[in-house]
Amino acid sequence: MFVGIIKSSLIDYPGKIATVLFTPGCNLDCFYCHNRSIIEQTQAEIPFVDIVSFLRKRVGLVDAVVISGGEPTIHPSLEENIRIIKEMGFLIKLDTNGHDIEKVSQLIQENLLDYVSIDYKAPIDDYVLYTGIHANPKQVLETIAFVDSSGVDYEVRTTVFPQLTIHHLIQMAKELPIVKRYSLNPYRKPTLYSSKHKEWVEETAHSDQDIQRFCEELSVYQPHMVFHL
Repeated sequence: MFVGIIKSSLIDYPGKIATVLFTPGCNLDCFYCHNRSIIEQTQAEIPFVDIVSFLRKRVGLVDAVVISGGEPTIHPSLEENIRIIKEMGFLIKLDTNGHDIEKVSQLIQENLLDYVSIDYKAPIDDYVLYTGIHANPKQVLETIAFVDSSGVDYEVRTTVFPQLTIHHLIQMAKELPIVKRYSLNPYRKPTLYSSKHKEWVEETAHSDQDIQRFCEELSVYQPHMVFHL
């Protein structure tokens, strides 16, 4: 199920030292995706027994394990693998695009998640344009609402790719409920991308100063804004 690993990260789980595990495949096709080699499943799978062996050596050195992708919820073995990792004593953070509320709710009800990060990628009317034909932003909003009501710690994230203006971001902030933490992430030009998206990919990114200003403007609608460098 896992095809990539970051052994130690200080930025993927707020306030914790984490190991990040990456799953292959995705049900979306975001033009700015930095993990295209993962979502296109061109990397060899790491045997789960090797993951477990590595993590056992990290007990006491790492606080948490982040399950990212790709999209982890498309994998039937997700719950079993998380359960095994959590029984080792790690906190678990799930990064998800929010399209499988049943899987996310099941994991929360089984007390398998300590933190959930949900991507909210574009205004409702533009979601399919930027993330592919299988996108369903209403499902994402339902997942966000459920996680918000569950009591589990969470954040909502938006990558501020060049085509998103402050007007788009304000619209997105209004579409969301008031969330516990709303993180704006800077756009970085991906190494791999579809040729049909070349013009989009090569547009000039918003500066860090721009995004900081966006956070300030959005705080009127979302009080808990964070700029994640």
